[in-house]
Amino acid sequence: MSDIIEKNDSPEPSEASQVAAFGGEATQASDVEVPSYMPRRTVGQLLRGDLGFIPVALTLLIVVVYFTITTGGLFLKPENLTNLVGQIVTFGILGLGVTMVLLLGEIDLSIAAVSVYCAVVMAVLSDPARHINLPPVIAILLGLLAGAVAGLINGLFVAVLRVPSFIVTLAASIFYSGLLLALLAGQSTLIISSSLILNIAGGFLPLYLGIGLPLIAVVLYAFSLIVSYVRRRRAGLRTISLLQVVVQIVVTILLVGGAVAIFVSYNGVPYEVAILFALIALFWLIMTKTSFGRHVYAVGGSAEAARRAGINIVGIRIACFTLCSTLAAVGGIVFASYGTAVASAVDPTLLLNAIAAAVIGGVSLFGGRGSVWAVVLGALIIGSVVNGLALLGQTADVSQMVEGIVLLIAVTVDALVRRAQQRTGR
Repeated sequence: MSDIIEKNDSPEPSEASQVAAFGGEATQASDVEVPSYMPRRTVGQLLRGDLGFIPVALTLLIVVVYFTITTGGLFLKPENLTNLVGQIVTFGILGLGVTMVLLLGEIDLSIAAVSVYCAVVMAVLSDPARHINLPPVIAILLGLLAGAVAGLINGLFVAVLRVPSFIVTLAASIFYSGLLLALLAGQSTLIISSSLILNIAGGFLPLYLGIGLPLIAVVLYAFSLIVSYVRRRRAGLRTISLLQVVVQIVVTILLVGGAVAIFVSYNGVPYEVAILFALIALFWLIMTKTSFGRHVYAVGGSAEAARRAGINIVGIRIACFTLCSTLAAVGGIVFASYGTAVASAVDPTLLLNAIAAAVIGGVSLFGGRGSVWAVVLGALIIGSVVNGLALLGQTADVSQMVEGIVLLIAVTVDALVRRAQQRTGR
């Protein structure tokens, strides 16, 4: 028995199994097999491991239960939840873009200004009162292109010229805040009249799509978790426990099923919610099923190791900053449609909410760890806190202070967990 324990004392796979996992030939077949005996782990070791989104989901559950009780059930009214989700879509989409940059260990402080700037570009180009008056589709595409160009410029400065991303994106934020003022030529707001643009966030999915699309997404997500678990077990690689897989699937079914049921009981699933989840599903596939996604995590984990492995870290950084600003443009266009107008001022809480949605959801500020699905949970936590406090009659100052405390706690937990994992060699 002592021989067995000694053989499996280390949780790391053998060198032969690592070679085999990357396509090489293992010299000993027995080294690739998953050990039949695994030593029982303590509570501390479990907490230092990868718990996935379980802690974040539990936090969201606590917030929902608290505000449901304190508001006498008003918080879970379909009307209120539909309004809540509509409010978080914009910074949820921006948070998805921030996630791409945070996974590299970088930061983008320009997303809020770029978001509003791209929405203004679209609104000005499609405004019938101006001489340009382009078709709405062309105006939308040019707004998205403006975001992509802004991100490309940020990426070139950070990746090629190696200027710190904090400085580059801070300067970009100041620049685009001034540029959108110039585009509006002194106007404080510009009303959008195009019905096509207004319909982006102005309707609801048909019942069969509102139920069918989430159902398909949940099935694919569960299938992907199971397949990934089986493959990693067979390859002798570290993976989450079967219990965690089951819990993640069950929690996902409950969250998605509950949300769809609430939406359907009101008017249906809003277009903007469908856009948010479609983007997250798309980027989840990109980040987990493509070499580009694996390279992003590799660069965020160790840029030098990624460079020595042959990964084009300059190209990866440029691509991530470009995608970040493009998603910021999408968020700005959706917000303009939802609010039926664009403004000359940048919402000071938009940047905070976007970054907080990713970080509270579990994306590490140090790079290399996190999931795009974290944005959903993070955004829901922020939106629930703000919405619940508003229902209780609290003012914006209290809401922002609570949000800041929640963000600080999330970052502190991330730092402590990473430090504990480094001590254990994870």
